[in-house]
Amino acid sequence: MEKRFEYFAHLAVMFILVAGCFLVLRPFLAAIMLATVVCVSTWPVYRWLVRKMRGSLTFAALTMTLSLALLLILPLALTAYSLADNITALYDGIKQAIDAGYIEPPGWLGKIPIIGESLDNYWQLLASSRAEMRALAERLLAPSKDFLLAGGILLGQGVLQMSLAAFVCFFFYRDGEALIRFINVAMDRIVGTSAAKVLDTISNTVQGVMYGLLGTGLAQGLVATIGFAIAGVPAALLLGFTTFLFSLIPIGPPLIWGSAALWLFYTSSTGWGIFMLLWGFFLISGVDNVVKPLLISRSSNLPFMLILFGVTGGVIAFGFVGVFIGPTLLAVGFSLIQEWQTRASKA
Repeated sequence: MEKRFEYFAHLAVMFILVAGCFLVLRPFLAAIMLATVVCVSTWPVYRWLVRKMRGSLTFAALTMTLSLALLLILPLALTAYSLADNITALYDGIKQAIDAGYIEPPGWLGKIPIIGESLDNYWQLLASSRAEMRALAERLLAPSKDFLLAGGILLGQGVLQMSLAAFVCFFFYRDGEALIRFINVAMDRIVGTSAAKVLDTISNTVQGVMYGLLGTGLAQGLVATIGFAIAGVPAALLLGFTTFLFSLIPIGPPLIWGSAALWLFYTSSTGWGIFMLLWGFFLISGVDNVVKPLLISRSSNLPFMLILFGVTGGVIAFGFVGVFIGPTLLAVGFSLIQEWQTRASKA
C-alpha cells in the first residue's frame, strides 16, 4: 500500500512538473520549434563554418544567427512595414478618386469577350451615381483593407517570433553537440535499437520539407521578380519577395502575379498584362509543380493535402511561423508512420 502511494505520488509530482514547465515555455513554444527546424535544416552549413573557423563554436553560431537575421528577418520586417503603409495610402487614394468625381473605365474592359459590354455598362451606371459608387467601394474596400492589414500584423508577429527563434538558434548551434548526445541517449531508452534510424528519418524529413518550401519559394520569387521587371511592374523586387513569402501558401503566388496582371490591364498595357498572365501561369506557378515535389520527395513522399493542412493549421496554431512548423510536424509524423509500417511488414 505504501509503495503504491509513493508510486502515485511520484506520478503526480512528475505531472505537475511537466505541466508547470509547459505553462512556462508555452509563450516561447513556437519560437523553440522554429529554431529546432531551422537548426536541423542548416546543421551541415553550421558544421562547415565550424571547420572554417578552426573549431570556434561561438563565432560559427553567431555567424549563422546573424545570417538568418539578414536573409529572413530583415526582409520580412521591411515587407510588413511596406504592406501596412501602402495599403492605407492605396485605400485613401481610391476614396479620394471616388469623391473627386467620374472615374473613366479602362479601355480594355469593354473588349473582354462575352461579358465585356455588360461590365462596361455596369461601370458607367456606377460612375453616374457617386453615392452608389461610394457604397460599393465601402463594401469592397473596407473588408479588403482589414484583411490585408491583418496580414501585415501577422507578418509583424512573425518578425517577433523569428527574432526570438534566431536568439534560440544561437544556443542550439553553440550547444548542439551536447543536445544531440542527450537526445540520442533519451531516444535509446525510449525507442531502443531503432533510435538511430528514427532520428535519421526525422532529420532527413525536416531537411527535405524545409528545402522544398524555401527552395521553391526562392525560385518562384526570383522568376517572379524577373517577370515583374520585364513587364514594367513597379516595385518588382518587393513584389518578388512577397511572392517568396506567399509561395509558402499553396495558392499564394497567383494572388501576386494575378494582381500585377490586373494592374497592367487597368493601365491599358494589355499586351504586358497577357504576358504577365502567361509568365505567372507557366513559369512562376510552374516552378511550384516541378521544384517542390523534386526537393521534398528526396526525403519524404508528402501528400499535397498534408502540406495544405500543415500550412493552414500551422498558421492557426503558431501564427506566421506556422507555415514552417505545421508542414514539418505533419511530414515527420507521416514519415515515422511509414517507417513503422515498413518495420512491421518485415517482422
